Amino acid sequence: MTNGKPVSGEDSLIARYFRPIATDPGAFNLDDDAAALKPDGDDIVVTTDAIVEGVHFLPDDPPDTVARKALRVNLSDLAAKGAVPAGFVLTLALRDTDEAWLKPFAAALGEDAAQFGCPLLGGDTVSTPGPLMVSVTAFGRVPSGKMVHRSGAKPGDRVLVTGTIGDAALGLAVLGGGKVHAAVSDVAARDLLVGRYRVPQPRVGLAEIVRDHAGAAMDVSDGLAGDLTKLCGVSGVSAAIDLESVPLSDAARDLVSRGIVGIETLIAGGDDYEILCTVAEDRVDAFVQAAQGAGVAVSSIGTVLAGSGAPKFLDGQGGEIVLKRRSYSHF
Repeated sequence: MTNGKPVSGEDSLIARYFRPIATDPGAFNLDDDAAALKPDGDDIVVTTDAIVEGVHFLPDDPPDTVARKALRVNLSDLAAKGAVPAGFVLTLALRDTDEAWLKPFAAALGEDAAQFGCPLLGGDTVSTPGPLMVSVTAFGRVPSGKMVHRSGAKPGDRVLVTGTIGDAALGLAVLGGGKVHAAVSDVAARDLLVGRYRVPQPRVGLAEIVRDHAGAAMDVSDGLAGDLTKLCGVSGVSAAIDLESVPLSDAARDLVSRGIVGIETLIAGGDDYEILCTVAEDRVDAFVQAAQGAGVAVSSIGTVLAGSGAPKFLDGQGGEIVLKRRSYSHF
């Protein structure tokens, strides 16, 4: 009972696990039907992503990593739009209310919300007989009219990407067993790859830098090749990508050099959550230096071309490699 009124199981769950981390005044202590987010003169950028058990995370993944992934994939979208996090709402579909799962999930969610300055504002919890699902809708702030779209790529721009590509796809392969699992015997390499799959590293610190320098941008979620194809399609351009310039971790490069995986696996695998963007040639150096100052490596991997058509992926001799697939697809 609360104030003489019966408390439902859902209300009890919210009060126990999520009210303690919903400290922003706009959340109203999770006692209302909605939250309030003050625009303060900025545009509000909205993005949403759901992660589903058996699709985006494995049933035995630690609950803290599930929480971090659910929030971070949305923060990655905001960063690619040049937006600074402002808050998020959470929808959680659960089979049961297992404290051993919910307690570390909520704790990790609260830690990430504080780390990235993206407070929990509200949400919903429901029961499901099916797979567990976590859906986050995140809000970000950007100066009026300054959101970076996919549609601004121009011929002559350089194509750049942050971090390294393909690690998450390899991490999933490691967890799945098979030849990749067997080939990665080094514990540190295995932990790096699995960590990239379970806990993305959203480039939140690059939001303002992307906003100041990039003509077009998006985050790499479904695969570098497929996401670049989407960006080029919306911008009405094409691109030529030097596959030898695509940044790889030492672990990924080792697997490619030994013939365990091909480059196509890495650029079409998805779950990288790096920023893919196009930058005018005369602004590339400033962009790279600013990103490095923020502690994020950036690689120039190709050039935007005039004309329509899917981007071309070239080997070290300039020959085109025809990809059997370009990205992960849910359907």
